[in-house]
Amino acid sequence: MLLRTILAATAAVTVLLVPATAAHAEPTTTAATTSSTTAEATTAEAAAGANPVIVVGGLIGISIAYEPIAARLRADGYRVSIYQLPGLGFGDIRESARALSSYVDQVRAATGAAKVDLVTHSQGGLVSRWYVKFLGGADKVDRYVSLGSPQQGTYVANIINFLGLGSCAGIVACQQMSIGSNFLTDLNAGDDTPGAVRWTTVRTWQDELVRPVDNAALADGATNVLVQAWCPLRIVGHLGLILDGTTYTIVRQVLAGAAIRPNCFAL
Repeated sequence: MLLRTILAATAAVTVLLVPATAAHAEPTTTAATTSSTTAEATTAEAAAGANPVIVVGGLIGISIAYEPIAARLRADGYRVSIYQLPGLGFGDIRESARALSSYVDQVRAATGAAKVDLVTHSQGGLVSRWYVKFLGGADKVDRYVSLGSPQQGTYVANIINFLGLGSCAGIVACQQMSIGSNFLTDLNAGDDTPGAVRWTTVRTWQDELVRPVDNAALADGATNVLVQAWCPLRIVGHLGLILDGTTYTIVRQVLAGAAIRPNCFAL
């Protein structure tokens, strides 16, 4: 029985990592690189005295995978820690949110900060939203940035059942990220961006795991950024969102409260 469970889980994760072929188009605009340079200077100044930043990982997201974006933030003067989802995110997203709640309190106690900023990737965005909406996080989070989070679910999760592996091969988090799940219905009911939190989402055309791509956006006053709306030739995949230089310029501008003008040539 244990072997069959491990094999099923492995198969499910494999499907989640296979690139999807669906296409998506959206009108694009471009921004002057001189404006980006000015914005970058502004964000560097704003890091001093800023909220602690917690990078919230996604499914199978071990802490070291998020060191590149954490290192960029530290180099820009931010106090940064990485939150790895319990059990690598295979379990109930609501339980991961409860654990995040404790972690945020630990960071606040250690730093003396009243609030933190959350930079989230993939499933981490859902974990963080549940914490904010249902577990008191609205009073402890200032800025929320999601990178490729399936806010409205993804058919990549649904397709596992279609392939005959059952309901996400029994992986609870996968079931919860399926389009139309009870979890997402509860999370998105009413105001999907509650409290005084400043909400931003970042998505990319080339996201292999969040399909349709627009499911990575929020409503109700959130700032939703499509990388290619600013930088049409920039190719960024799902995992690439935590490594890409252009995406990082968006994150840094959001944290600094600056106007969003991505640097399309950032490394």
